[in-house]
Amino acid sequence: MDLSTFADRLDERLRTDDYADIDASANGLQVGPDEGTVERVAFAVDGAVETFERAAEADADALVVHHGLSWGGFDRVTGRTYDRLEPLFEHDLALYVSHLPLDGHRELGNAAGVADVLGLEDREPFGELGPEHIGQRGTLPNTYAPDGLAERLESELETDDRSVRLLEFGPDEIEDVAVVTGSGVDWLDEVVEAGADALVTGEGKQQVYHEAREAGIHVVLAGHYATETFGVRALQELAEEWGLETTFLEAPTGL
Repeated sequence: MDLSTFADRLDERLRTDDYADIDASANGLQVGPDEGTVERVAFAVDGAVETFERAAEADADALVVHHGLSWGGFDRVTGRTYDRLEPLFEHDLALYVSHLPLDGHRELGNAAGVADVLGLEDREPFGELGPEHIGQRGTLPNTYAPDGLAERLESELETDDRSVRLLEFGPDEIEDVAVVTGSGVDWLDEVVEAGADALVTGEGKQQVYHEAREAGIHVVLAGHYATETFGVRALQELAEEWGLETTFLEAPTGL
């Protein structure tokens, strides 16, 4: 498959252009030739020297990641930026990135994957960001006690043996859940306004402890990496449907 065709198919499926004005990430093909072919694709959460070198070892023609390298462009390709880009050029490896489009996609996204784990029903878009949404909200088929919800996520997510953290300030039984993966605590006010019982996200900030306590709502911190493996895995399955060979590169950060 032509590299341009591969990138165009992903862009169309993920509605990449719709996020151009709200995402600092340069989504789409970040590194790659104007002409090229793709037979084997590697997938990972993060674009870093580790995943670049492992993708090259796997003889991949392209690497698809959630967190890329360009967040507003490069002023100079020197120092650490040069060191990170060098393996891509050395191994003729293309880099495709999907950040917020892959968070919010209704079927392929990270939030959708967490919602699938929890079996959320009556789902709706959540986590408003401009005209788009980057999360999902729904109801559990059966209520959970707060620690039960945390345990479910800990058993199902790739947490790298880290405990899921629970800020337990909400009701005794959880039914209505909002999911914003990664660093989603900035949407706590929206969770409160929506009347949800809990926010499931990846990582927190210092102030969220007091904000959640004052609002009377649970916050489940299941790990940034752990909540954002779903999207790239879904894209891997999509690439296999297109007849491409694939490999997934586990590189958990524990964060």
